[in-house]
Amino acid sequence: MASANRFKRGLYLAHRWLGILMALVMLAWFVSGVVMLYVGYPRLTSAERLAALPPLSPQDCCVPLSQAVIAARAYRATLTPPIPGRRPAAGDEAWRLTSVAGRPILVVGDGGRQPVAVDARSATVITGVSREDARRAARHFAQGAPVRWLQQVQEDAWTHSRALDGHRPLHLLAVEEPQARWLYVSSRTGEVVRDANLTERSWGWIGAWLHWLYPLRGGALDVWWADIVIGLALAGAVASLSGLVLGLWRWRFRGRYRNGRRTPYADRAARWHHVAGMLGGVLCLTWVLSGLFSMNPWKIFDADGPRPDRMAYAGGAADPAQAPDPSLVLQRLAAQGLAAREISWHRVGGQGLAQAHGPSASHLFVDADARALQALPSAHWRAAAAALMPGARIVQEDRLERYDAYYYERVPHTMTGARERPLPVWRLRWDDPGATWAVIDPRTGILLQVSDRHGRASRWLFAFLHSFDLPVLLASRPAWDLWMLSFGLAGIVLTGAAVVTGSRRLRRTGRPRRRRGPIVSLSSTIPAAERP
Repeated sequence: MASANRFKRGLYLAHRWLGILMALVMLAWFVSGVVMLYVGYPRLTSAERLAALPPLSPQDCCVPLSQAVIAARAYRATLTPPIPGRRPAAGDEAWRLTSVAGRPILVVGDGGRQPVAVDARSATVITGVSREDARRAARHFAQGAPVRWLQQVQEDAWTHSRALDGHRPLHLLAVEEPQARWLYVSSRTGEVVRDANLTERSWGWIGAWLHWLYPLRGGALDVWWADIVIGLALAGAVASLSGLVLGLWRWRFRGRYRNGRRTPYADRAARWHHVAGMLGGVLCLTWVLSGLFSMNPWKIFDADGPRPDRMAYAGGAADPAQAPDPSLVLQRLAAQGLAAREISWHRVGGQGLAQAHGPSASHLFVDADARALQALPSAHWRAAAAALMPGARIVQEDRLERYDAYYYERVPHTMTGARERPLPVWRLRWDDPGATWAVIDPRTGILLQVSDRHGRASRWLFAFLHSFDLPVLLASRPAWDLWMLSFGLAGIVLTGAAVVTGSRRLRRTGRPRRRRGPIVSLSSTIPAAERP
């Protein structure tokens, strides 16, 4: 009995002080989570970027792809000397023909590498982007609207994404328009790589910036940011679980307390905290845990077996000599009365392919022999898929005509909303130890999604528990909105009441206590010899 009482007392104290520590943080998480339902962290989506680019013209364009890529590789070698004993990793390069201020440029190595921009007409490497260059690029991107150069930033509140690391420092420019957009221009390529309108910047302070604890990013605590977030989420989970247990202990399921209620608390804030915890405590616990899992703590969702060999799927290292030249692609498009705003290259099973992107040419491909293809032959990408998982066999193939629990799309402002999720696609499954799945676009042969059992566990423990993002639920709006808003409001009440009760406890703790001694009568202060 004594040990049980000590355990209860310890649980009460743990919940009290963890609650005081975490209440304000968790209140911020709930408030910002509600905001993020409708306003996300600023990003430049592919659709937004393509809409701002002009059609690429075949006139006076372009130099051979090999010439431009070789120039870019030579320049990069002067920036980042090769590591001794390792060959330059040219196989995973990304090549993209786009335009900056109306001028065609080829961007080389922007897939997780330091991007290098090459003038597509002269093969001249762009070694720097001046303030005036950035102003011209931003003005062209803004369709001629006036722009104002503000400053050059290494990293600010709206550019914490690691995807921008290769473009830093960034030129920041303001567009004089009703949306009051800020445009961030790469100092490496001259491209606009991010935009942030007034709505995103205004709500973002109490939205994504607060939710992801970005006040800790970019400063002295940046290197510990992930550890701090994991630690706080873990503390929040323990506080939620202990509160759920205590709430059940204190709730009168049969009968009532002297105050006529099922909760013993007379104080209104404490009473609201108890009731809200009983109604939404489980959701609060799973939501905090899912936030913890979003950080992949202790690498629990990392693959523990053989990993997919994307190079084998591609059929070897990228070779510009075996890829269609941009001039041939543009000529092929023009012959069909089409125009592209951007061209990208990829390889499938040793075959180099160019893909044209634009409103009317998003699914036109050109192979190394300059043949126009509406879709890649299925036998080709199937043969390439057989090499994706060394030593494993494909045991199941499914054609997806609609979205399911693992392959689905979200609206653009959400965290995963920028991912392209076309239909129909094929999902292949292997018999490897990690039970690998891959989703392949049959038109392009591009790997759209690769996952193992750990990644699929993360899908449920993080994505589902955090945002209830099953396609059937996302399609049930406004019912989904009402559920998420009700959930968020319950969390705000729960944590808001905790902030009030916690602050009161701290005030009582900090207030000096009056020491009460024994009552002393006046006569007792008179010496015995002088008493009557």
